[in-house]
Amino acid sequence: MSEPNPARLVADADVLAADMLVGGDARDAMDIVRGHSWVELVASDELIDDAEAVIRDLGNDELALDWRGKIEDLRTEVEQTPGDHPALASANAGNAAHILSYDDSLRNAETGIALQGRISVSVKRPDGFVNLFDPESLYDVVVGGEYPGPDRDVRN
Repeated sequence: MSEPNPARLVADADVLAADMLVGGDARDAMDIVRGHSWVELVASDELIDDAEAVIRDLGNDELALDWRGKIEDLRTEVEQTPGDHPALASANAGNAAHILSYDDSLRNAETGIALQGRISVSVKRPDGFVNLFDPESLYDVVVGGEYPGPDRDVRN
């Protein structure tokens, strides 16, 4: 098992949909990705499909298609084994250190024990990620040098 990349994360479908439809802590977490070119969102097609379906159901087709185009530009695509949980499979395939999810079953001790030895990943709610993720201290480890601050506009 290789060490996960601390600048790679997976946002579960619920977080991706909340970012688009609600804002709040989901948007704050995704703004970290959108604002830093060196922080990567990894996601399988299945994960993106799940989020798109939620956005379509709660919004409309046009909103879902617009969202899909933007997330395709942002994400690093990974393949997943059919039948696997999209967020867990994406984290494993993308060597991500973080999964952001509102799904309590992904954050319980039973899941943690099941993942032990297979994948080294931290599952957090978006607000927990925002409170703990420190781009400034991580920048020197991942990129090297002095942290210049966000290098992309979060609203593009």
